[in-house]
Parts: sequence; C-alpha cells; structure tokens
Amino acid sequence: MHAISFDDRLRLALFDHVTRLQRAGNGVVTGAQLNEGMQFEGKRVPIWSEPRGIYKPAVLGRNGAALTIVTTAPRRGKTPPYDDDIGSDEAFITYRYRGTDAMAYDNRALRVAFEERRPLLYLRGVQPGIYVALFPAYITEDDPASLTCHVSIGSPVSVRSPLHIDLLAQAPERAYHTIAAKTRLHQAKFRALVLGAYHTRCAMCALGHDELLDAAHILPDRDERGRPEVPNGLALCKIHHTSFDAQILGIDPDLRIHVREDILRERDGPMLRYGLQAMAGALIRVPRSPQLRPRSEYLEVRFAEFQAA
Repeated sequence: MHAISFDDRLRLALFDHVTRLQRAGNGVVTGAQLNEGMQFEGKRVPIWSEPRGIYKPAVLGRNGAALTIVTTAPRRGKTPPYDDDIGSDEAFITYRYRGTDAMAYDNRALRVAFEERRPLLYLRGVQPGIYVALFPAYITEDDPASLTCHVSIGSPVSVRSPLHIDLLAQAPERAYHTIAAKTRLHQAKFRALVLGAYHTRCAMCALGHDELLDAAHILPDRDERGRPEVPNGLALCKIHHTSFDAQILGIDPDLRIHVREDILRERDGPMLRYGLQAMAGALIRVPRSPQLRPRSEYLEVRFAEFQAA
C-alpha cells in the first residue's frame, strides 16, 4: 500500500472524527464540539472557523488547500451573511466566496482545493450552533468572476478508498450523494425547528430526551401540502411517533388524542396501559406561538385517515 500524505491523513482523521460526533448527536454536530478541534498525530488541530466560512489550519502550510467550509444558519430575524443555495434537483450546491476579493487568502485556499481535487468538510447550519456535516465535499466548478463555486458530495472515503478522484468519471455517483445530502439537510432542519418549537419534549407524553424524540410529519412529504415546516410537524417520542404513523393514535383538529378501539380493549404490560391507552382523551402540548401550532386543516386530513383505518 502506498504511503498517504500528511494532508490526506489529516482529512481522513477529520472525517472519522466528525462521523463519530454525528453518530452520537442524531446526525448533527454542535459549534461547541467543533470548537474543541481534534487530536491528530499527538497534537490538537483546529478544524473550523465559523466566522471565516473557509478554513485552512496552519499545519497545512501557507499554500495548502482549504480543509473546511461553513454555511451558518441565520439567527432569528437576521439574514445569513452568505445565502449559499442548495437548490432543489441540481446535483450541486452553490457556495459563495468570502468577501469580494477573489484573491483573498481564504478564497485562494478554496481554489487550491478545487485545483488539487481535495475533499473538504462542509458544515451546513440548520439552526444557530447546530450543523449537518457533509463530506467528502468537492469543488467541481469554480467561477472567481461571480465569487462562487459549485460543491458536490462524493462517496464515503477511507484509507482504502483514494481521496483524489476523477471528478468527471464519478459525476453520476456524486449527483446521487449530493441530492441525498440535500434531503438530509431538509430533514435535519425540520427536526431542529420542530423540536425547538416544542422545547425538546414529546407533544403527547412530555418526554424530554432528545435522543428519543423525532420530528413527525402531520401530512407526509408525498402530499403537496406536506412541507417541512413547524405547523406540519409534531415533536413525538419514538413510541408515539411510530404509533401515530401506524394509525394506533390519532389527533383530532381540537388537539385531542384518540386511541384505536382494539388497542383500548387489549390487555398487556405497563407500556400499553400507560404509554398508549392512557393517552386517550388527553390534549397534546403545542407551542405558545399560534404561528407554530399544528394547522387544524392538516390535523383534519390526518385524523380522517386515522378514522378510516
């Protein structure tokens, strides 16, 4: 096996480090975790710089390629400094340079990553301080005149899978991974917004463990009204989310919980008794803001499906 370079080892270590963070964090990483950097070959190496957007650690040298790029989520009532466009069906994400000087230090590091086909870590903010990590990300087109470039997501890499790829030959594969990454971004943003609106508690039972909570759709994605927005969502623990999707539990437009008749008659252990049967007739907890509460017309459609089932 050929020895891999210092740059390659650093990127592989970074991807492994962030993979572990995402696994422990329900698919997201926090700014606080990223600020800690990582241990690499006996020393701590910083791995990002949120305010800069484009980051290259000093260990990669003055002329090295960027390691990490960032798009932050806007804070409430504010517009993000860089409105990087994830588009819809395009197999790329438009990423904007930092500032207005195409030859600025950070932008040159981004261009080196493009020229040398170096894989990057792309951190996409889904809410302030919360990020989805997409990698390996490649700069596939660069346009200094418009101060933008195109980013696409490649196949997972490892020591046995080379970091330097033929961008043209792997275009179809990257298109697949990029579109899948966009779906992940939408799902992560929906989850973050819904759980935030419900203060990270199940709307039915008030369970407050983030790792046991989901953002449930009232109307599914396949419905043209089923947008990934808070009024079409409910924060539910996993048992109540599954029960809601299986039409074991229903919620009427008045926010009251109904339990399927055969489930009410069944005799089983404490989970059935307290986790499901005891929900009958209770009201769900909803956000204080009327704009964030479940839309009654969505609940009406979903409750009709429950009754039919």
